[in-house]
Amino acid sequence: MDSILLFDDPAIRGSLLPFTFTRPVADIRVGILKISEKWEKISGGSVSFLTQDYLQKKFPRKAGNALAINGAWLPDSNSLSLLKSLSADQALYFGKILIASYIGETEKNLASVKDKEIIQMDSEPLLLLKTWNIFQFNGIEIRKDFDLITQGRKSVRIKDAHTALYSPDKIFIEEGAIIRASVLNADNGPIYIGKNTEIQEGALIRGPFALCESATVNMGAKIKGDTTIGPHSKVGGEVSNSVIFGYSNKGHDGFLGNSVIGEWCNMGADTNTSNLKNNYSSVKLWDYTAGNYTNTGLQFCGLMMGDHSKCAINTMFNTGTVAGVGANVFGSGFPRKFIPSFSWGGGEGLSTFLFPKFLETAKAVLGRRGIELSSEDLEIYHMVFEISKNYRIWETTS
Repeated sequence: MDSILLFDDPAIRGSLLPFTFTRPVADIRVGILKISEKWEKISGGSVSFLTQDYLQKKFPRKAGNALAINGAWLPDSNSLSLLKSLSADQALYFGKILIASYIGETEKNLASVKDKEIIQMDSEPLLLLKTWNIFQFNGIEIRKDFDLITQGRKSVRIKDAHTALYSPDKIFIEEGAIIRASVLNADNGPIYIGKNTEIQEGALIRGPFALCESATVNMGAKIKGDTTIGPHSKVGGEVSNSVIFGYSNKGHDGFLGNSVIGEWCNMGADTNTSNLKNNYSSVKLWDYTAGNYTNTGLQFCGLMMGDHSKCAINTMFNTGTVAGVGANVFGSGFPRKFIPSFSWGGGEGLSTFLFPKFLETAKAVLGRRGIELSSEDLEIYHMVFEISKNYRIWETTS
């Protein structure tokens, strides 16, 4: 099989904003691994990306012919065998959604699929089509990734006599993890504890749960199932069915539920997200493709927060809030339910977080982790600032 090229389906990519402002679809983490990492594990090789021009430098495409696969496809153990039967003159679809097709080295897009024989999939693939699918599918994906990562391997043993394990056969701990006086309950699903992580005293954790490399669960935290804490992130308080991509902090008390938090975000002390409306009706969420709110069909849906967004202490997010990239949220009352990228303010009104000021903050945040802002990231953030201008039309009502 040629190398794997994970492409962004334009319609799907738009429905996964604000997260796809700063990454290809396949760079989204759901379960323990990013989608691209799942394909690497299954195929045994590396993958590359076919994405927006302004993202392509950071997420390059390998030279040569490739099997182009829809980056929204969450693969399973049978996915690769299904693709091996696909020939160069065929295109694999599910309904009207292109799933896979071969692409030549000189082809810059998938326009040639229109001339290929259409092959329809017999069964429905698991596709990440909406932002809320990230937390909705997270429990399923933790289970799949757990099996993929741990097969044939032995977990490190916990030596701490004050840590309680339930269903220890479904708990896997990597080298370098530190766990003290905590409760890990895997009765309802597996628990994966990554390399060099720390679970501090009094933490209560229920599976399915994933703590990725160098992440921390703070003292007394209450972590409910279907939750992923991405690499180098810190969490405290109460977290339920949420995904934090990486390098983000929710270190204090406060509730985060049915939510997705991007990279390099920070949530101030006692920040709370509502994930259930008082009348128990379905939650509506901002849809970038429609330019309006769309009905998720979900009773529980909290906060979608793009990369490098921050909120101050005691921030209260309403049910079904979307915050874009680089927003700085503060002030009394509930902020509006759609907070455009590079917003500054909260419930009392919003203005623009000027790009030079944003860069100062971003560099300071990365600097605390010993990381410099790359030229690729600088270009990406500047492009997102420009393409998101149309959303920064400040009104008195949301």
